[in-house]
Amino acid sequence: MSHPASRLAAALFAVLTLGSASAADVQVAVAANFTAPIQAIAKDFEKDTGHRLIAAYGATGQFYTQIKNGAPFEVFLSADDSTPAKLEKEGDGVPGSRFTYAIGTLVLWSAQDGYVDDQGEVLKTGQYRHLSIANPKTAPYGQAATQVLEKLGLTASVKPRLVEGQNITQALQFVSSGNAELGFVALSQVYKDGKVTSGSAWIVPADLHDPIRQDALILKKGAANPAAQALVDYLKGPKAAQVIKSFGYEL
Repeated sequence: MSHPASRLAAALFAVLTLGSASAADVQVAVAANFTAPIQAIAKDFEKDTGHRLIAAYGATGQFYTQIKNGAPFEVFLSADDSTPAKLEKEGDGVPGSRFTYAIGTLVLWSAQDGYVDDQGEVLKTGQYRHLSIANPKTAPYGQAATQVLEKLGLTASVKPRLVEGQNITQALQFVSSGNAELGFVALSQVYKDGKVTSGSAWIVPADLHDPIRQDALILKKGAANPAAQALVDYLKGPKAAQVIKSFGYEL
């Protein structure tokens, strides 16, 4: 007859093994504009599935380089659709796992109340010294900002005033700290539940730039991780959709 202590140890081992098999961590590369929504979604995701989301935030172009250099990410939430498509084509993603999780909105924002008018005329008439954008080479929202300036015929006149953040988070910091009077940022950074939370803003019409379709992709490193698939499924569900919309994204 086995000893009670060894039976207890065996039972505990079984519970731990079952627990680790059913709940897992997933390493996620998250485009900086999606920081606040994914933090809100992560809490519900853990509560509802038992899996834990571990996120890193940055510019999409920088993540591409890191993924190609072997970074341990298992899911990529990009700020565009072209980078995940490229990774999938190059064999770095799970085929067929890519989908659009959000469509982003660009906004011209100032931390000062009343500074930005609702038509964005301040870009032409304002006496501002600095206009902040994210690096257009690595950040899709920065690229969209340059397309807006081009469409409005302001590229040349604005060029001496441009300050570039490494990503959209830094672009926002330049404006919120007062180092730039205004800047092109993601609506999700300054918006919650139907309104801009502070300062003044012009929500840029979608026809002034290419659509900011944000795609998700399960990366090769996440192919065997059930938490990676669970996260992608969760992002397609109604709870996540509600959060994503509340930050001003389209679906």
